[in-house]
Amino acid sequence: MRSLPLLLGAAAFVLVLLVALPRCARRPAEPAVRASWTLTPGVLNPDVTQWTIRSTICVRGWTRTVRPPSDYTSHLKLEQMRAYGLGGSPRDFQEDHLISLELGGHPTDPRNLWPEPYPRAADVDAIENELNDAVCSGRMSLDAAQRKESALKHEKG
Repeated sequence: MRSLPLLLGAAAFVLVLLVALPRCARRPAEPAVRASWTLTPGVLNPDVTQWTIRSTICVRGWTRTVRPPSDYTSHLKLEQMRAYGLGGSPRDFQEDHLISLELGGHPTDPRNLWPEPYPRAADVDAIENELNDAVCSGRMSLDAAQRKESALKHEKG
C-alpha cells in the first residue's frame, strides 16, 4: 500500500518532465531581420522587363555579368549593418539584393541591397531560384514574382 503513493508520485514526476523538457530544450527563435521599407525599398534594373527576360534573367549565367564586385558589397554591408543597427560579424550576413538579380533587381543601387542574416539568406536564395524558374517557364509574371520577393523580405526577413 505504501508503494502506491510513491509510484503515483514518480509517475507524476515523469509526466512533468515529459511535458517540460521539450520546451526547455528549444532555443528561443532569433529575431528576424526584415528589410526596411525606407532603407531598402528595392530598385529594379531598367534593362530587365517582361519583354527582355529571354535575353536577360532567363539566360543561364546572366547574373554573373551584372553582379557587383565583392569589394563594393563588403563595404556597403558594413555601412548598412550600422544603418540597420545590427551587431555581430559581417560574416553573419550576406549583402543581398532585395529584388534579386534573378528577378531583375538593380545590381548596385544601395536601395536594393541589404544585410540579410545567415542561415535565412541561404533559404531565401532557394526561393529566388524557384521564382526565377516560375517566371522563365511562364507560370508567373516578372512583376508578380518581384512583388512576392519584396513582400517576403519586408515581412519575414
